[in-house]
Amino acid sequence: MRRNLLAFAAATAVMAGSATAQTLTMGVRAGPESMDPHFTATGTHAEALMHVFETLTRSGDQLQIEPGLAESWRVVDATTWEFKLRRGVKFHDGSEMTAEDVVASIRRMQTLSGPNPTRIYVRRITDVRVVDPYTLHIITGGPSPTLPNDFIRLFVVSARATAGLTPENSNEAFNGGRVTIGTGPYRFDAWTPREVFSMNRFDEYWGGRPAWARHVRREIPNDANRVAQLRTGQVDMIVRVPAADIATLERDRSLQIVKADTVYVFNFQFDFRENSPQLSARDGSRLASNPYRDPRVREAIDLAIDRRALAEVAMEGMGTPQGQMVTPNIFGFNPNLPIPTPNIARARELLAQAGFPNGFRMPVNFTNDRLPGDRGVGTALAQMLARIGIEVQAAGQPAAVVFPQRTRGELSNMMAGWGTLTGEASYTYSSNFHTNNPQLRLGAFNWHGYSNPEMDRLIQASEFELDDAKRREILQQIGALAARERIALPLASVNSAWALRRDRATMSGGRADEETYAWNVTPVAGR
Repeated sequence: MRRNLLAFAAATAVMAGSATAQTLTMGVRAGPESMDPHFTATGTHAEALMHVFETLTRSGDQLQIEPGLAESWRVVDATTWEFKLRRGVKFHDGSEMTAEDVVASIRRMQTLSGPNPTRIYVRRITDVRVVDPYTLHIITGGPSPTLPNDFIRLFVVSARATAGLTPENSNEAFNGGRVTIGTGPYRFDAWTPREVFSMNRFDEYWGGRPAWARHVRREIPNDANRVAQLRTGQVDMIVRVPAADIATLERDRSLQIVKADTVYVFNFQFDFRENSPQLSARDGSRLASNPYRDPRVREAIDLAIDRRALAEVAMEGMGTPQGQMVTPNIFGFNPNLPIPTPNIARARELLAQAGFPNGFRMPVNFTNDRLPGDRGVGTALAQMLARIGIEVQAAGQPAAVVFPQRTRGELSNMMAGWGTLTGEASYTYSSNFHTNNPQLRLGAFNWHGYSNPEMDRLIQASEFELDDAKRREILQQIGALAARERIALPLASVNSAWALRRDRATMSGGRADEETYAWNVTPVAGR
């Protein structure tokens, strides 16, 4: 851990003494949805705000857990973790970060709600006790072996700055900059939603003076425009290079291309509620029941999908077929589960057996601006389902539109990407497949109404099991049950690419969670 920490400090400090004021301008596909780090758990939101606010623990390039604002942690007893905070950490207003700020941050996360609630990261916590200004005891409802993994998203805000805020006025206070006070390497400068987020270097940062004097993140959702702005020098680098442009950009000697496999898995989720709002007979009349509740229908849809074609054609070679919600590098991945193969004839038979020989009418809802390839995958998925007699409408929308619709219960299905950012499968399974239970703080992302006592039992067992080998076995059982039940159909994982102008910046490699931070990018000497 010490070696990783030293590497991070060196990255932030390199070339900081350059005479020219260096600005890193990055073209991103999507950005923050607010300046409140607790507003949503969406990856692009957290990625941007990680520059201003910091978390108790950090996730390394390959999702290994590293010290953040907490320099160490240990298990005190079965339901108590002790976290030791880093001393001398300053907020951007000059005040010192202490245990009281962590307590206030946890309390906010437990009560705020947004389109993708961050309370999943503090769901296990029943109490927080301040031992001294730099020591916390975190009390959980039972053994919580992966609590440090969850804390990679426990953003710490200033207790003093946020005192008195309510859910109704929080966004206004953060978005205007009044309480946008963190401990990160960059200070808030300005934010125009859906356009640009700018930050200035925080010279008193505990990890060393950042290399870049200024960091600007421009939202350019259109792939062609993002590439064009890179080539014309309007931005120094871009993330999520469109697959169709990678080969051409690799031939351009003025550019550096970096590629990496990620943990994001495109998946198609069904609505299990008795009355689903978007499903109908082919003539538009109301169905007697929700077809997705019949396992034969879910299997038929599964057999209609050609995952290899999605990865190679729809994602233009920048995907990998998957049969699980977690990728092979995640703790709890089940190596015995096969990747399903298409069988159109069998799919049609299953639909007929379920009482739908002529199919039915449904949309395929999907994000079209969040992850590389989501538009192509959603469109191709709709075409594949049409081959088995279902009348399908491709309904791609921006993530900022479709996620709130999902939360409001307006959708009958959803195709989007999910990343197991903590490196542990329990994060994914407890959020998506457990019955939505606010009292247990499980199933926070279970919008679809799936409920299975056996699944709940296994997930709760995995949450409390301290023995790694036993917990891995339980998680693999959960993966197998999810595959049999077809709660969600994993499709393909995302491979991502970055492009940088060699005369301005360099980057050694991409992260498994696809997040891109200014400290991962090195200024070119003499710029």
